[in-house]
Amino acid sequence: MDERTARMCLTAVVEPGHPVLADAVASFGAAQVWAGLLGAEGDLAIAERARRLRPGDLVERTRELRLRFVIPGDPDWPPGLADLAGCEPVNELSGSPLGLWVTGGGDLAPLAATSVAIVGSRASTAYGDTVSADLGAELSDAGRCVVSGGAYGIDAAAHRGCLAGRTPSVCVLACGLDQPYPAGHRPLFERIAEHGVLVSELAPGEHPTRVRFLARNRLIAALAPGTVLVEAAARSGARNTVTWANVLGRVVMAVPGPVTSATSVTPHRLVREAEAVLVTGAQDVLEMLSPLGRANPRAPGERRATDELDADELRLFEAVPGRGSAPAGDLALRAGLTVPRCLALLDLLAERGFLAQNPQGEWQLPPRVAQRSR
Repeated sequence: MDERTARMCLTAVVEPGHPVLADAVASFGAAQVWAGLLGAEGDLAIAERARRLRPGDLVERTRELRLRFVIPGDPDWPPGLADLAGCEPVNELSGSPLGLWVTGGGDLAPLAATSVAIVGSRASTAYGDTVSADLGAELSDAGRCVVSGGAYGIDAAAHRGCLAGRTPSVCVLACGLDQPYPAGHRPLFERIAEHGVLVSELAPGEHPTRVRFLARNRLIAALAPGTVLVEAAARSGARNTVTWANVLGRVVMAVPGPVTSATSVTPHRLVREAEAVLVTGAQDVLEMLSPLGRANPRAPGERRATDELDADELRLFEAVPGRGSAPAGDLALRAGLTVPRCLALLDLLAERGFLAQNPQGEWQLPPRVAQRSR
């Protein structure tokens, strides 16, 4: 049996997130582990399932459904999944997936490389849905793919927002791709698959269970460089995805909500306990995910009021304190200008509405400019 088919068979008979199996395959190869299962003696449940499986039927079923089974080493295999190997278990689950069933018009690896995971409560509020949809759309327009789990609530809002932008979405499911769950989201799954990707660690025909949802969460966290939690109650399953993201060393962010809302409990707690960075919009998320020293991405066509200033004017404007005021002599020194040149530019900036002179003769920012430009 070849390596790909052996991995497919092992994935079909062993529950996802099985660290012992992942370690065995890494050490001996999938074909040898599969042969060992078939020859195992005694009443081993996994071995019995392996003996009942018909590899040819599984391969043919995958082909009939027009699914692809990708494994490590394939061009479509996301490198970030390798971080699951040897990481600390969460809920006794761990290990890299042996392979993934995927479908859709997109390529998983490049989409995952520039993605952001957005997760949260199924019982979301109107506020949470709006925030998630806005985040998804703005991140998509900025070239970031949104990864989520396709559930009701925050997941669905994030996917729909992403689909409204210019970048495809990735949906990671906890069931077989032939019967995606929840069934009520079939139209959404079809839209995602047009240009994006549906992903599952479960073979066709498999149904979702609580443990499979938890195992699925580790894939969402591993695929994306950063995870944003929008709404989650004290015992929300989305908290599990955040735990995985922290274990994997990913960037974890949380959106604040009303203090009176039960769905704000987990995001606020994560921020308070320094497990997540507070973000309020797509620009905050992009800033957290941008390499150090790189200018923050800006939406196409977005301009600051100060973009129209020349070099001397901008240096002088930046020399003015954000709060309080300063005399012309101090500003000239800070901006590296002569006093006459500084006075001339101060008058010019005041005429254009960038600065104001207070009754003491010192210079300061008008409130509207301070809010707009800094």
